[in-house]
Amino acid sequence: MVINKVFFTLILCFLILFPSPVFSQSYSADEQVNIRIYEEVSPSIVNIDADISEGISSGTGCIISSNGLILTSRHVVEGFKDIKITLPNGRDYVGKIVTPGNNDSDFVLIKISPDKPLQAIKLGDSSKIRVGQKVLALGNPFGFNRTLTTGIISRVDKKRNKIQTDAAINPGSSGGPLLNLEGEVIGINQSIYNPDNNKSNIGIGFAIPVNSAKRFINEHNQIESAIR
Repeated sequence: MVINKVFFTLILCFLILFPSPVFSQSYSADEQVNIRIYEEVSPSIVNIDADISEGISSGTGCIISSNGLILTSRHVVEGFKDIKITLPNGRDYVGKIVTPGNNDSDFVLIKISPDKPLQAIKLGDSSKIRVGQKVLALGNPFGFNRTLTTGIISRVDKKRNKIQTDAAINPGSSGGPLLNLEGEVIGINQSIYNPDNNKSNIGIGFAIPVNSAKRFINEHNQIESAIR
């Protein structure tokens, strides 16, 4: 009995002095890509709450310049009274529309005045997209801020200028980015289609190709340059 106690004490001392190593979680190659993209891109995603006559319209915005210029969907803020922009750090700012856009493009540019430079998102090239390509969507569906979903490009509708995807897009995701595996924006999430009056996702979502957004941004920059 004494021998057992001595043996137990020695084992306990050994475990205290030489604890077992804690192995880090291993992730698959696909998971590592998703994690990397989320960590790189999420600081460039904002939450948008627009006070409209019917209540609050919520959506997602992409920071496109370090001085606080934000791209989102026009329908998110249409008929607004006030616009609140919430950054990833939780800071709230009053948003001002600087380029309203039109119904054809469904884009709008909003400006805030941040205390320090912000991280801008990277815009890709939607002319290179292919059906079957893996994509990620990032947004604020139903107020769940900076939610990441994955899927593929299901269809490219050149006639209607839409990218169809099965990555989950829900109310509140409008204005958020559809990303390629380089973490570049290839589309701006816009809408969903389903039988329950667009209340939830059934795998048919739509984004506007980012090249259309880039043209819209360039028009804004040209106007700004002309004013200066």
